[in-house]
Amino acid sequence: MAGRHVLVTGGASFIGSHLVDALVSLGARVRVVDDLSSGRRSNIRRHLDTRAIEFVRADLVDPNVAAEAVSGSHTVFHLAANHGGRGYVDLHQADCATNLLLDGCMFRACRQAGVEKIVYASSGCVYPIHLQTDPTMRLSLSEDQVGPPYDADNMYGWAKLMGELTLQALHQDYGLKSVSCRYFTVYGPRGHENHAVMAMIARSFIRQDPFEVWGSGRQVRNWTYVSDIVDGTLRAATRIDNAHAINLGSRERIRVIDAVHQVMDLMGHQSEVRLRPDMPTGPANRVADPSLAKRLLDWTPRIRFDEGLRRTIDWYVNRHRQHEIAEVLAHRLTER
Repeated sequence: MAGRHVLVTGGASFIGSHLVDALVSLGARVRVVDDLSSGRRSNIRRHLDTRAIEFVRADLVDPNVAAEAVSGSHTVFHLAANHGGRGYVDLHQADCATNLLLDGCMFRACRQAGVEKIVYASSGCVYPIHLQTDPTMRLSLSEDQVGPPYDADNMYGWAKLMGELTLQALHQDYGLKSVSCRYFTVYGPRGHENHAVMAMIARSFIRQDPFEVWGSGRQVRNWTYVSDIVDGTLRAATRIDNAHAINLGSRERIRVIDAVHQVMDLMGHQSEVRLRPDMPTGPANRVADPSLAKRLLDWTPRIRFDEGLRRTIDWYVNRHRQHEIAEVLAHRLTER
């Protein structure tokens, strides 16, 4: 990546800003385009202060903006999306549908500008929901399980699936190089409280009692630390060109209720747990099979959940105030 002109859409966001950090450290010439609807300038402040990156605040659903954004870029890391945690993607279907337009504008602009490679941030939400209903099953979702009959997770999942299929068509018809990275339940510093791990930390931080847990608590996830996601994304950017999709997710299978107790123990907060099956919960069992990433990318997650959780808690408690979070947490759980 040294010396290459790269564009990171959504580069002021949680994952995007960590990717920008890595690209700058590798010597890439980075342009960030973000409308700051969920991203924050503070996430990339040090790069702005040192003029290590070019930053453009703009909305990429405008075709003219998209065309200008990709101009001169060799590689486009497309992370921009209308997205959020489970509360957001369940309750804001129309908003998530705008990703169809966003991705279409970006892919068209990339082809017209002669961009060499697109690295697309996809999601575990593309996997069929009917496969993920039994939390007692030792399920590992492999890339070949995305296919007819498609059964993606809400409008957000369908939009990501359409993005993957569009890139496959562009590769077949025009030879455009790309790779789709399927991210699984990413957490870490700079994360937002509308995602599960950050919500748990925030609830414990404000000493919520009773401590609310959405769903039965038996839902299974494989939370993956953000630095591992960035590492996998960069490896995919240099090793896969044929528009294939690849899972980036840990093998650790963790029940939500177990993660809750782990958070409370680390933060010294003991309270009654109140289950909320009436709230958005997502699939009962979502865990990636990362075997293909190991084989093609030599990628294996390095940060176990217990270590990543400690790092994330340290970041959170050192940068937030209890009374401020208490005032906004209910809103953040379902918004961007």
